[in-house]
Amino acid sequence: MKTQLIKTSDNSHTIYLPEMDETYHSQNGAMAESLHVYIEAGLNHVAKTKDVIKIFEFGFGTGLNALLSWIEAEKNNKQIVYDTVEKYPLSTDVYIQLNYDEQAKGNGKLAKLHEVKWGEQTICAPSFVFQKSACDILDYPFPNNFYDVVYYDAFGPSKQAEVWEMVVLEKVCQAIAHDGVLVTYCSQGQFRRNLKSLGFEIEKLAGPAGKREITRAIKL
Repeated sequence: MKTQLIKTSDNSHTIYLPEMDETYHSQNGAMAESLHVYIEAGLNHVAKTKDVIKIFEFGFGTGLNALLSWIEAEKNNKQIVYDTVEKYPLSTDVYIQLNYDEQAKGNGKLAKLHEVKWGEQTICAPSFVFQKSACDILDYPFPNNFYDVVYYDAFGPSKQAEVWEMVVLEKVCQAIAHDGVLVTYCSQGQFRRNLKSLGFEIEKLAGPAGKREITRAIKL
């Protein structure tokens, strides 16, 4: 799949896929979006009451969310166990161009995340245990009632409708622990109704630049 590197409004990169006419992150600020949606609304929300936090990310992609989570764990003396899936991993020549590590002062963390062997749990640091799986989300062996946070960062419903449907949501949501949260940039009404039917309380939060609302769902 052909890719094109784009600099977004906050000077952080995103990747554009011409075949899908879609970007991995918001062109209004890739890093700003990830910090707002996944770190502030997800990780930091849970970190108020937990020191050990188990995260699942749907869509490893560029590695930006994992990078920021690792940095946050070190900064706030938290321990994170981070699992993620990606059906179409980026090639080395693509991810080495990304400027996230430089912008976030990650000290080489982004490259380490991409270089971790697929399918092997790796202790990247005392604060960050990481495993990535190159598979379809439906083939991932989810544990029951396990994750404290889910970053739902797949391509949008208009581009990849099947991953926002109940067959996938049911599989992901059963893996979330009681009081765990799912956060996503998506504010689609049907998606929110589906989450509510699966036993989640829905919170409509203000979005980052260019996005009116985002979704945080809490498992009751």
